[in-house]
This record gives sequence, structure tokens and C-alpha cells, in this order.
Amino acid sequence: MVRDLTEIAYGMVREEKREAILETARAQAEERLLQLLVPSSNIGLGNPPNEDLTETREKFRAKLRSGALDNREVQIEVEDNPSSSFEMVTPQGVEEVGINIKDMLPGLFGRRRKDRVKVSEAKEILLQQEAEKLIDRQGVAREARHRVEQGGLIFLDEIDKVAGREGGRGPDVSREGVQRDLLPIVEGTTVTTKYGMVHTDHILFIAAGAFHVSRPSDLIPELQGRFPIRVELDPLTEDDFVRILTEPENALTKQYTALLSTEGVELDFAEDAIREIARLAVEVNANTENIGARRLATLMERVLDEISFEAPDMHGARPTVDAEYVRRAIADIVKDQDLSRYVL
Repeated sequence: MVRDLTEIAYGMVREEKREAILETARAQAEERLLQLLVPSSNIGLGNPPNEDLTETREKFRAKLRSGALDNREVQIEVEDNPSSSFEMVTPQGVEEVGINIKDMLPGLFGRRRKDRVKVSEAKEILLQQEAEKLIDRQGVAREARHRVEQGGLIFLDEIDKVAGREGGRGPDVSREGVQRDLLPIVEGTTVTTKYGMVHTDHILFIAAGAFHVSRPSDLIPELQGRFPIRVELDPLTEDDFVRILTEPENALTKQYTALLSTEGVELDFAEDAIREIARLAVEVNANTENIGARRLATLMERVLDEISFEAPDMHGARPTVDAEYVRRAIADIVKDQDLSRYVL
């Protein structure tokens, strides 16, 4: 978890640094590309640049910026094998060793090869190469570690899955082992990453679980003490379900609309239909088992069962799903609690 968090932080800092030096890198990449298009081997050896050559290069610069040379091919050096790290097995598990093998064996890893590419592609390759030269990797790693240590947040979901009474047998023993593995990370330890040592003392850990079967007191006492602030969440309401069905970018209503559009069917959800699906989701959760928003997936599947089946033969159709259609599709199943346990 800490290594993943550090990797994310490194990527964020690296992108910020890259944005800061982007214009400089772009200018240097342009000069390298002009050198390939209009070689000037005598410049820089104590000889003044030829005026005609300078004028030619400026003309090529204008064409390069306008995109007129994008289809021309140039020969550039590209990285053959990226640097990598390797893993080793320790008593605590698999550890990723952040050793840059490219630096250890430069003749074997990270070889460069010459390749002919179009100018449009060469722009991006050279820009990446110049940006890498300007970025201080050690500084990025140092900043990433600082952000993780001072502002990192790790969310431990489904912590109830490892809750088990101490002294039990079978699964309870393995669950307690997971808790004891988590304990030193939560209370503060040092984790080795390929970007350096990361201290977890000030990382904020948030744990969540559905404690309707197990209880927080089923966790080992030491782990309970590391989560002193406890908050009980309220069940999702009908209004919450309506928001879940409409607001997210990947809401179920939008997914089904996009899915049926591939068959040429323009599906439309009326506002009262969404409200009715939300109401039925609350009702089924109350009468059977409260599984939260997961209930919406089975309800939507049942509501659109017929339309999804007939969609290949409905090309050009524009069906509208309203509250009456929803009730007609699943109301009988909702009333039959024994059946709804298996269907919904």
C-alpha cells in the first residue's frame, strides 16, 4: 500500500516538474530536430555559423512549427530497453528492490538504437528525452516521499473481513495474522521503496467495514486503539439512489443508454422512472438484505431485461422507460419476498 502510494506521489510530482520545464524542453527538442533536418557540423567548433545555413534553418523552423514537415522521416536514437527493478523474497514477503539495473550494467540494459520515424513522432520522442534530462529525479523522489509522509492517506476498505476473535481456530487465526501485519504499518514504521525510505508515522489511515455480523471489538485490541475515531454511516436513502443513478459519469442509466445505442436504440429514462427504481431499491433492501447501491444493478437489469433482449430487432426505436413501465416489470417480484431474495 505504501509503495503504491509513493508511486502515485512520484508520478504527480514528476508531472508537475515536467510542466514547469516543458517550454525549455520543447525548445531544446526543436533545436535537435532542426539539427537532424539541416545538419551544421562546423558550428560549435570555433567557426561562425554560415549566414545561408542560418537562414535555411529558420525557414525549416517555420515549416516545422506549421506542421509542413510532419510526414518527413528522420533518424533518431530511441531507448531500446527501459530501466527496471527486480523483486526478492524475504521472510516478510515479496520485496521490490529499487535498484536501477541500467546504471549497474550499462552495456546490457538501456541500449539505444537508431530508428527512422516521421517528424511528427520524432517531436514527441525528443520532447520526452529532453524533459527527462531536465528533471531532477532525486529531487522528485525526495518531494514524493515528503508528500507521502506528511499528506498521505490510505483507505482500508472491508476491514471487517479480517475481524476475528483472538484465540480462535481456522480462519480466525489467519485473520488475526493479517491484523498483526497491518498494525506496525498503521502505528508507524519505515517502508523500503525504490524511491527511498518512507516513514508511515504521519500517514492518515481510514478503515471502513460492514460490521453487521462482526463488530469492531472483534479486532485485536492493538488495532482498535489505532482507530480511535469511529463514525457510523446511515443507510442510503431514496434521494441518494436517485443521485447515484443520475450524477456519476458512469451512472447505470448512462451505461445502459450507451450500451443500447450500439444497437441503434435511443433509450430514454423518465424522471419518475428513476425515482421509482430508487424507491423499489430502498424497499427491497429493507425487506431482504441491505446491500446498499449494489441493489440498483439487479433492479436495472430486471427492468431492461425485455428491451435488452429485443434490442437487435429494434433498430431506430426510441423507447421511454417511465414509472409505470418499471412497476410493470418488477413490482410483482418485489411483493413476493421469497422470490425477490433470489431474483433481486
